[in-house]
Amino acid sequence: MKPGPIAAALVVVGAGAQILVPGRELYHQGWYNVLLAALALWGVLHARRTPTIAFGVGAIALAAVASGLLGPDTRTVVGAPGTSVHVDEAGGALVFPIAQDTAPVTLERGGNAEPIGARRYTPNVVLASVSRTVVAIDARDARGAHLTLTQPTGSAFLSPVLLMENQQDINGLMLPYDTFALPAAHRIVTAVLFSAAQAASTPALAAMHGPVVLFEVEDDAGALLPHGIGVAPSGTSVVLAGVRLAPEVFSYPAIEVISIPNVPVVAVGFAAVFIGLLLTRKRSAG
Repeated sequence: MKPGPIAAALVVVGAGAQILVPGRELYHQGWYNVLLAALALWGVLHARRTPTIAFGVGAIALAAVASGLLGPDTRTVVGAPGTSVHVDEAGGALVFPIAQDTAPVTLERGGNAEPIGARRYTPNVVLASVSRTVVAIDARDARGAHLTLTQPTGSAFLSPVLLMENQQDINGLMLPYDTFALPAAHRIVTAVLFSAAQAASTPALAAMHGPVVLFEVEDDAGALLPHGIGVAPSGTSVVLAGVRLAPEVFSYPAIEVISIPNVPVVAVGFAAVFIGLLLTRKRSAG
């Protein structure tokens, strides 16, 4: 087989891989895209007698290199339950289900709502559902009255679900944490999550069998209160500095946004290459 067709075939395979196996760091490497462009140029020059194939290879390479060099790196969109987050690359908004609902995240665009499921393709990105661990908090005062929880720095001000997007190192363990306020009680609380495995490896928590939340309760000025530090396994409660805190740890979806070559352009390129190959075969047969 001649080098030109081999180069063209490699371009087609490379672009196809970016769509079918998205999200690899390799696709954003400069050398990879230079190589893809060089292969495309070689293939187009050797296919100039078949303009349809040359056009198809060029279109495919253009879409692949544009995605590799200009497409954004993979990012994860974390949304609070019941909120929507606009994603420019997908041309719509991600709508997150209410807490502990089994419904999937949906993509709303043009008045239509499309469930994402495990993976959904759009022209320029793939949306992939991933599971994250979050913590729902029920807070009550000493009399058992419900306390409103706010998240001044969170994505949803009044959500009782902590998304645990921050991390800190405690005794060599990287642990997710979040902060919330209890305005009626004049309390600020930091919650640090130990997974079941992390808790099992910590002697003081090993007997609790499951994920554990460490709480640190401060006043409005940021001063640690007496009896303000304690732990509670998921599904139980603990009384700290005059408030009862009950965490519930559960899985909740987030969405990965993964850049891919423009699907319509690649589809047109594939079609052009296929038609060109058919025409070439007919001419050879004639």
